[in-house]
Amino acid sequence: MPQTFQPLYSLSGFLVGMLVGITGVGGGSLMTPILVLLFGVHPATAVGTDLLYAAITKSAGTAVHGMHGRVNWRIVGSLAAGSVPAALLMLWLMAGVDRKSVEVAHTITIALGWLLVITAFMLIFRTQVLSFARGAIGDRTPPKRTTIAIFTVILGLALGVLVTLTSVGAGALGVTILLILYPNLDVREIVGSDIVHAVPLTLIGGMGYWFIGEIDWLMLLTLLVGSIPGIVAGSLLAPKLHERTIRIVLALTLAVVAWKLLAG
Repeated sequence: MPQTFQPLYSLSGFLVGMLVGITGVGGGSLMTPILVLLFGVHPATAVGTDLLYAAITKSAGTAVHGMHGRVNWRIVGSLAAGSVPAALLMLWLMAGVDRKSVEVAHTITIALGWLLVITAFMLIFRTQVLSFARGAIGDRTPPKRTTIAIFTVILGLALGVLVTLTSVGAGALGVTILLILYPNLDVREIVGSDIVHAVPLTLIGGMGYWFIGEIDWLMLLTLLVGSIPGIVAGSLLAPKLHERTIRIVLALTLAVVAWKLLAG
């Protein structure tokens, strides 16, 4: 853990922040593996610090989407009904194990690697996945609102486990499944709801890791020094760039990072 201000953390935060601003993909997809692979941070400390980092950076996105009315609070509530208990359960489990052990570090690293593979796949093939899912559903009778709400709670439960364990999962994966469950909603409303839900989830996870002693506060501050201006810069650049190309480059980067994590 760093004992002094490390400019490379701020530079990493700036680059990740720019990608978040351009693509909307959660910073955890890159920030946690960067901390683990490039800086040698222990996986548990990287996840905990990144969860608080995500809670802070996503709060700004929550304010923007809320002001523009792009939040479906029914979806947010259903997701939280599953994710919050799951996050608390995962934190209880993490508190009861030796987080510095090789086994725990290996579990977090492998889970992180496979989630990055899924995220990369969704970044490139989301349109095809949605088309396949909607084609499979076809002209069947739409499920009842109660059934959709139950599936949304189950999705929240899965995200609560994955995000608390790895800090990844609420972005590309969560949005894709929500688009399948709610095909008639505007994509911006889905994205806005997902971001709003991610704030309490990552905040609970981050506070839980703080409670069990897995937060590096100086590293968190150093990351934020770079990431906040990075997100602003990325948001300003986004309209001038070909987002599809950026997403493909990001997906390929995630695939390489995933390979490094899984090859261990």
